[in-house]
Amino acid sequence: MDSKTLSPQTPEERIVWLSITATYPIYVVGGLYVLAPVLAWSLLGYYVLLCIKKERTFPKLPFPIWAWIIGMIVMEVALLMGHMINDLGTGKTIKSSIGWAKGWALLAVFPILGCLPIRIELIARACMKVCLYTILLLPVFVGAWAAGLPQTPYVSPLKAIGGPGPEFFALSLYEIDPGSGLPRWRLFTPWAPAVGFVANIYFVFALIEQNKRWKAIGMFGSVLMILMSGSRMALVAIVLIVGGQFFLQRLKTPGLWFTASGATLGLGVIGEQLMEAIDSFITGFKNSRADSTRVRAALGRIAVHRWKTENPTWGHGIVERGPHLVEYMPIGSHHSWYGLLFVKGIVGFYALAAPMAISFLHLLFHAPNSSIARSGLIMVGLLVVYSFGENLEILAYLIWPGLMLIGKAHHDARLKQ
Repeated sequence: MDSKTLSPQTPEERIVWLSITATYPIYVVGGLYVLAPVLAWSLLGYYVLLCIKKERTFPKLPFPIWAWIIGMIVMEVALLMGHMINDLGTGKTIKSSIGWAKGWALLAVFPILGCLPIRIELIARACMKVCLYTILLLPVFVGAWAAGLPQTPYVSPLKAIGGPGPEFFALSLYEIDPGSGLPRWRLFTPWAPAVGFVANIYFVFALIEQNKRWKAIGMFGSVLMILMSGSRMALVAIVLIVGGQFFLQRLKTPGLWFTASGATLGLGVIGEQLMEAIDSFITGFKNSRADSTRVRAALGRIAVHRWKTENPTWGHGIVERGPHLVEYMPIGSHHSWYGLLFVKGIVGFYALAAPMAISFLHLLFHAPNSSIARSGLIMVGLLVVYSFGENLEILAYLIWPGLMLIGKAHHDARLKQ
């Protein structure tokens, strides 16, 4: 498909296309954190209005999308109960509910939007363009570091709207890793590892892209972003994506299962040596950024302990800043599951776990016969992987193209039933 074939054909396609391709200009003015929730709720409302006017027909949502909707509504219920039990007051409850609409709710809204008649090929091409812009801007980011320019020239006035922190509205040219002293780049994201997350999503879209030139640009740009981020998890994730794509494409191939049987027998012979090698890899992986690993582990221990002993069902309602031991980072941060247990208790934990598991199993069932289901399955797997290193709701404003892919995959699978 060429660029002309993939030009936006409807208002909703034009909105999505511009929202992705204009990532860098919107980032420069500090508008990315604002864009995603406005886009999600406005586009959903716009399409519902068209349906009321009989100008469009709202698609029938597959049951995994309903699982996401119910799960994210339960998140809000847990939030309200947590605020009530902990006597946090009306003001904080309203503020947290607005935060829910800008975070957790998007994990349901964007998959719904993925069910609308917006071509996934168009979203993939838009992501490829962002990869191209990143390649072209590489000299600017590297040059800023080489020239010793300020790491963060300014923070956008849009921070007055409110958000998790000023880094979500700041222009960052580069940053220096305190452990290694080497430069890292976060590009249009709030921190460097988030670049790796977004880059892996773009890599999945590169696998979808049909034009060979754009596919090459997308793959190269995605890998470049991962390397610039210096993220360990991103390197592991892209290996899992490539491996997952390889096996999922061959699920119906008898040779794969014969090979797997032989490999299983081989693993039985070298099992002990393999486990030692894996253990050595994990140890080296953790030691490569030991301070970060230590802080993350401590944050998790504090979150779990306080969840168990203080508010096991509904959680604490809001995020709390941790002690000096964890460099005053928020308790439960850098981990979706610890964060959910601390803030929303076991109810919030299952409100994410249930739709995620349903999505995974549904797409796994359809993966042998559908390429879009395979891509959606890989994207759900990517969410699972990153849920152990990031707070998904905080980065929903960046990963929304991947959420739309999940919705499109479920919708396509329903049509083929």
